[in-house]
Amino acid sequence: MNEKDLKSLWQSASTTLETNIELTRKNTDDITRMKAQNFLSSVKPSKIFALIAGFLWLVSLCYIIANLFIYAYDKTSLFFLYSATIQALLTIITIAVYIYQLTLIDSIDFSEPVLAIQEKIAKLKISTLRVARLIFLQLPLWTTFYLSENIFKNGNIILLIVQGIITVSFAFIAIWLFINIRFENRNKRWFKWIFGGKEWQPLLQSMELLDQIKEYREQK
Repeated sequence: MNEKDLKSLWQSASTTLETNIELTRKNTDDITRMKAQNFLSSVKPSKIFALIAGFLWLVSLCYIIANLFIYAYDKTSLFFLYSATIQALLTIITIAVYIYQLTLIDSIDFSEPVLAIQEKIAKLKISTLRVARLIFLQLPLWTTFYLSENIFKNGNIILLIVQGIITVSFAFIAIWLFINIRFENRNKRWFKWIFGGKEWQPLLQSMELLDQIKEYREQK
């Protein structure tokens, strides 16, 4: 075998190797995208359930509030009306966010460039944190809806103090969570305890897989 034949054989082997490497990279890219898509798809059922539950809760609240305003406004505690109304407003916002999230998930095309997919998942991540803040912001309302003017006029002072401590504690927790529910705190124990379900973990896993694709391509 002469030198020309050796060079030709070497070039052929080199071309075949590069083709195999490129094919392997493409297959790895496709498989990783499929995994990320499956993780993200698994988020939808929990969001749909939350959307339905929120809608039913909103209908119940609106029905109760409307009937009280029409038929028993003078006999109804303002604490209950205000608490229920604020909860209804927060629930409306929460429902709107869940609808936005489901629409965003459906709009993600995993054949798009990785950066475009990451941008949409980042929006989903931000909205997930925001809706969690809204949900926890309702905590103090669960300690005030049963109050009435009579409790303050004729109630036991000790019970009033206990009530005040409970309401202030719930308000403090709600405000603290509203401030501290941030992506930067995702590795903290309390954050993992709150966001340990199917609505959050698949989202993080899909983000990690997309980061792997990006890092892999940067190494090419």
